[in-house]
Amino acid sequence: MARIAAIQMVSEPDVAPNLAAAARLVAQAAGEGARLVALPEFFCILGRHESDKVKVRERDGAGPIQDFLAQTAQRNHVWVVGGTVPLECGDPARVRSACLVYDDSGRRIARYDKMHLFAYRTGTESYDESRTIEPGSEPRAIESPFGRLGLSVCYDLRFPELYRRFERIDAWFAPSAFTATTGAAHWETLVRARAIENLCYVVAPAQGGLHRNGRRTHGHTMVVDPWGEIVAERAEGEGFVLAEIDSGRLAEVRQSLPALDNRKLA
Repeated sequence: MARIAAIQMVSEPDVAPNLAAAARLVAQAAGEGARLVALPEFFCILGRHESDKVKVRERDGAGPIQDFLAQTAQRNHVWVVGGTVPLECGDPARVRSACLVYDDSGRRIARYDKMHLFAYRTGTESYDESRTIEPGSEPRAIESPFGRLGLSVCYDLRFPELYRRFERIDAWFAPSAFTATTGAAHWETLVRARAIENLCYVVAPAQGGLHRNGRRTHGHTMVVDPWGEIVAERAEGEGFVLAEIDSGRLAEVRQSLPALDNRKLA
């Protein structure tokens, strides 16, 4: 059994105050016994304009945001799932939205680039991440002291085939920044569905509140167990939730409901 924390933020348009907030929250979670801490999507910047993330992009492996994640993991002796970091790509007008994982020594052990890019349009709202983000192409899972972990980001939650790419995952991570509109309609349903159908934990740290750029994010950071039960949740505002990744609970649910063994289509 391992204690993990999912952090909720209301990130600002400038990087420095966001890193300060993340540092404080990670330290608090570590102080309460968390061995792995997950940050939300866009933890480091939620700009006034979509192109603001491009202005603070970093070269893969070098930059103040990546240095912060490595140092924070090492300082607090925790694993860190680093939300998303804007990394350079071949297109100078776009970035890769990369979820980076660091172990408790500060060593980077994984990178996953968000594959599915959010698009939504109504009479009052319009989003198209493909304008400033280049999609990734490869799913990513890693072995860890907490079990086998899968990496996904936000809009990926709507694409169950991604979560079926790997045969057995103990915990999927889904750092997110759902809009208030789509979050109220679908967030809980999607997070719980991914847990139920894959008989695993889903850890979903989120942005949650009214941001300085005028955008409101849904929040409701949560951890869901393999039976689909919400074991921890924070509705809105900066903070974090704590939960246990319980290997015994995983085994119990998978034994009583062997759906992973009963699959007919790969």
